[in-house]
Amino acid sequence: MFTGIITAVGSITSVYPLEAGNPDAGVRLTVQVDNFLRDTTRLGDSIAIQGACMTVVELGQNQFCVDVSRESLNRTVGLDVPGPVNLEHALRMGDSLDGHLVSGHVDGVGQVSRFEPVGESWNLRIQVPDALARYMAYKGSVTVNGVSLTVNSVEDNTTGCEISINLIPHTVEVTTLRYLKAGSPVNLEVDTMARYVERLSSYKAG
Repeated sequence: MFTGIITAVGSITSVYPLEAGNPDAGVRLTVQVDNFLRDTTRLGDSIAIQGACMTVVELGQNQFCVDVSRESLNRTVGLDVPGPVNLEHALRMGDSLDGHLVSGHVDGVGQVSRFEPVGESWNLRIQVPDALARYMAYKGSVTVNGVSLTVNSVEDNTTGCEISINLIPHTVEVTTLRYLKAGSPVNLEVDTMARYVERLSSYKAG
């Protein structure tokens, strides 16, 4: 489990296929990052990369490697090209839960429709796919590229819904959200509690 509070911003420096010539094979990523709790990172640890939970398979000086399956690549964005990525270590006993409980399982990909400064904050608007629209709620939680955020408004439309989120400058500065622009795809994870509520309300005993 994670919290959606980003530990560091790293950079994917290389992407190699796990099996040459096999389009169904996954890839191995090398992620470069400085001061990322290296003394407490071990082989086999779980790390969220752009909101997707991955396992450390190699560990070096200021870098680590993870293997990403084809299924994960098909359900996410930003894991198969070099560039900056949000990073978060999995929760450990005694850690502070400052965001909300995040599983690291990306539910779908949304698209930024607007990202602009408004007064002292930033307004981020995201078009959410139809399959996830029912989980979006006013003042509910959503994870965007691994960042725990609060939904300020929800507007339903013919292709799903558009959510509006206000960001403080600090969140923009210390995450990869600062690189977003209209048209950017983003990884979305819905609030786990919303899934339980849906199941409870829809279940009918046979």
